[in-house]
Amino acid sequence: MEADMRVLKMVDQYLEEVIVVILLAGMTFLVGLQVIMRYVMQDSLSWSEELARYLFIWMVNIGISYGVKKKRHISIDAINLFLTEKKAAYLSVLADVLFLTFAVIIVRYGAEVVQRIGITGQTTPALEISMQLVYCALPVGFTLVCFRLLQSIFKKVKLIQQGNFGEIEKAAG
Repeated sequence: MEADMRVLKMVDQYLEEVIVVILLAGMTFLVGLQVIMRYVMQDSLSWSEELARYLFIWMVNIGISYGVKKKRHISIDAINLFLTEKKAAYLSVLADVLFLTFAVIIVRYGAEVVQRIGITGQTTPALEISMQLVYCALPVGFTLVCFRLLQSIFKKVKLIQQGNFGEIEKAAG
């Protein structure tokens, strides 16, 4: 049981980081390989550029979740200068709830697009894999965003209940 909790904690801590690093490494390798093929071998791979592009799409969508987890997204904090710690804490929770609402909408409509692509049977030009795999990046990435936002909201609400309003800014990081 304790080992299971350690594994879950590691997944919670490093999931996005590991995925993004793997995708970035794959993308870098493919682009480097393409450069070598073009300039050294005087030939090119028809599929490497396309695969690198799709890895980039996945990396960005997983990276959004990482940004939420580490509180690295752009926010307007000038308003907080004019608010008490308590009001700023409530505003922070409200901002997360609004972002969560947006993320849920993206997941819902992203999943619909994936279904429609599946019905059409559309495939990628060079790799000839289903475009569903590419379009899945959006709902998968934003499902992770929803998870990270829920974590943030629960942490912040707990701190508010304890009266630790000043700790809210550190809650999601």
